[in-house]
Amino acid sequence: MKTKHFLLILSLVYSTLAMGQELKFHPNGEFKIVQFTDIHYNGTPEANTGLLCIDSILTHEHPDLIVLTGDVIWGRPAKENLLMVLNRVSKYNIPFVYLFGNHDWEQGLSNRELYEIARGVKNNILPDLKGKPELDFTVKIKSHDGKKDAAVLYCLDSHAYPKGYPKDKSHGTYAWLTFDQVDWYRNQSKALTEENGGVPIPALAFFHIAVPEYHAAVQDENAVLIGTRRETACSPDLNTGIFTAMMEGGDVMGIFVGHDHDNDYSVIWHNILLAYGRYSGGNTVYNHLPNGARIIILKEGERKFDTYVRERKGLVCNQSTYPDSYISDDWSKRPLEK
Repeated sequence: MKTKHFLLILSLVYSTLAMGQELKFHPNGEFKIVQFTDIHYNGTPEANTGLLCIDSILTHEHPDLIVLTGDVIWGRPAKENLLMVLNRVSKYNIPFVYLFGNHDWEQGLSNRELYEIARGVKNNILPDLKGKPELDFTVKIKSHDGKKDAAVLYCLDSHAYPKGYPKDKSHGTYAWLTFDQVDWYRNQSKALTEENGGVPIPALAFFHIAVPEYHAAVQDENAVLIGTRRETACSPDLNTGIFTAMMEGGDVMGIFVGHDHDNDYSVIWHNILLAYGRYSGGNTVYNHLPNGARIIILKEGERKFDTYVRERKGLVCNQSTYPDSYISDDWSKRPLEK
């Protein structure tokens, strides 16, 4: 019993310490994020490549924040498998957040139960969401001098399947962000903009399932698409307007998702970059790209960021800068090459 009490106290201490961490830009004006997605860990030998991917990426990149965008686990026991992954992440002493995919909850524990387990892992910065209907939150990044909020991340739960699925397939295969979540974003964005003197704070959004606008963006033959597209975006059939809300809010520069293992592309649509992370897991579920992670480097005081994919074995690909890489230049004004 004493051991159990000790572990509980230790867990609370770790959670408190993590929540006390202040994220801020470096003096050089940069802040680096690593996005792992779809680790699909199930405890089998085939899953170990996902853990090795975590080791390789974090050893190479040394980010300031880790964002896991869902489908971290793909088998029971849920708690043990989740802790295997999160403890692997935690040992690098880098703040992290954990978002949900459509498969995490299928392993015997609800997303809320998994969320509370994650809050007990050292280096998590997940807020206390007890009593709140949705598992959505913001992550604020301070200026390098710590005096103001310089960037914000909107982290949302994109849920799993429509009510009644799979017996009732009339509403499609995948769930959608609710109207309440759209309102939540609007309220958060409005408040942060007002606090910043009426100027939107540069922001990114992270969740698991792509929004329907991914379809429209790739169908634009003039759009610049960087990366690999080997499958259709498995988005909800119904559109509740989160993309339009973010476009109107004027703060979100990019949306980053996972879910579709054979996509890692990025494409701009109405000034918002729609991007996939790189599949990070082992050979436990369909995948045809070498596993890796997406890297995002925010620039303090600018609506600008660099992004690329690093594969587990070290290759860096799909390098781009938002928004420059996605906007056609005026060819007539290019300087003469020597």
